[in-house]
Amino acid sequence: MADFDLLVHAGHQTLPWEALLDDAQYWLHEAVRGYNHLARWKYWDDLTDLAARFIFYYPLLMAYVWMIGAIIYYLRWERRNNDPENLPALPHYPPVSILVPCHNEADNVRETVEFLLKQKYPDFEIIAINDGSKDNTLEILLELADIHPQLRVVNLATNQGKAMGLRTAALLAKNEYLVCIDGDTLLGLEAVTWMVRHFIDDPKVGAITGNPRIRNRSTLLGRVQVGEFSAIVGTIKRAQRTYGRVFTVSGVIAAFRKSALHQVGYWSNDMITEDIDISWKLQLAGWDIRFEPNALCWVLMPETLKGLWKQRVRWAQGGAEVLFRYGRDMLRRTSLAMWPLYLECVVSISWSFLVVALMLYLPIDLFTESRREQLADLSPSWTSMLLSVTCLIQFAVSLSIDSHYERRTGGMSRYYYWMIWYPIVYWMINVGTTVTGFVKAMRKTRGTRAVWVTHDRGLRPKR
Repeated sequence: MADFDLLVHAGHQTLPWEALLDDAQYWLHEAVRGYNHLARWKYWDDLTDLAARFIFYYPLLMAYVWMIGAIIYYLRWERRNNDPENLPALPHYPPVSILVPCHNEADNVRETVEFLLKQKYPDFEIIAINDGSKDNTLEILLELADIHPQLRVVNLATNQGKAMGLRTAALLAKNEYLVCIDGDTLLGLEAVTWMVRHFIDDPKVGAITGNPRIRNRSTLLGRVQVGEFSAIVGTIKRAQRTYGRVFTVSGVIAAFRKSALHQVGYWSNDMITEDIDISWKLQLAGWDIRFEPNALCWVLMPETLKGLWKQRVRWAQGGAEVLFRYGRDMLRRTSLAMWPLYLECVVSISWSFLVVALMLYLPIDLFTESRREQLADLSPSWTSMLLSVTCLIQFAVSLSIDSHYERRTGGMSRYYYWMIWYPIVYWMINVGTTVTGFVKAMRKTRGTRAVWVTHDRGLRPKR
């Protein structure tokens, strides 16, 4: 075959295939040479050993920290109150405003509003915000408002972002207690009562985060996320509540005290994840955040790798943004209770960067090892077995606790099998998205408005 048949494109130039192989060989040689130079440094072995131990022991340690915290939460607050349908009797039922920001929700918003209208709560209004939708979301909302006087519609002509939509609706709301859900979320019929009880019980409570459940479970990614929301999200929220501070309320279901929001200036328009940001603002101002597992809602999640990647990068970027913005506030003595949360976030991000560095380092290390050393590295070890067993224990504990909330959908045990894929699929994705999100947060210009983007809503058949 002639050489011109083997041309490939690289950047703006066209290079012969052989030239690319020569370049690859050159850079591999340079990488090995650099590695050999580092390996001669007298502290190199100690440093790599320390990094390897950190990479292994950190997730192992945190798995037990989260499990212990979740078990304490269950025994202290949840064991006798884990039936959503067994509603608590409140001394009074203050009026509530339910806020529903919508952007291109024509496929979902009718069902969302119809679910809200069935709430088992005596006094509530619904405020739906159409935020620059390009489909017929506004027409559907206006049609529903003509039928149901409880529904008010606010129309923003252009895409202003979820934070601005929520802020607008909060300012227009008549009531002190606000429940916020997404336009594609189905709110549990008992959820409002379970959340309002915390505001009545304690005037220091500024927000309550609910318990999202996955609606779409038709693919492997969807089924794994069912277990993830119990084993990871639910367990961590319970544990963080036990230890004092919650990293974030769930943006798909959260309730707020309006006076608390007013004190901290409502949601920030330039933070990509408004839920993480408002959680930190409230807690830094001294407000308490509670987790209410009986406040259920059903949400749509990505079921493609591309959609999942985008979602997790956004979450990771939002977490990094709050670290940058509120790092100086951590120096205040009044922020002492937030220090463990801040430190855990920093360590978690550092762990992800080290895992990426290890993945880049391993091929070079294998290339320079003897055959016996290579086989030893690739063979199963007691450490990997311990991590796997711990992972399965964590899933078993969390699914047992959370199974009370899936009685109506057949329980959680059938998803235990699917969780064996979690360490393979999700850990690698989360490492990549954490590093990518952190870099995007570093490069973002402060003050840039965060607006709506179209998300993967799963592979549900169109109705």
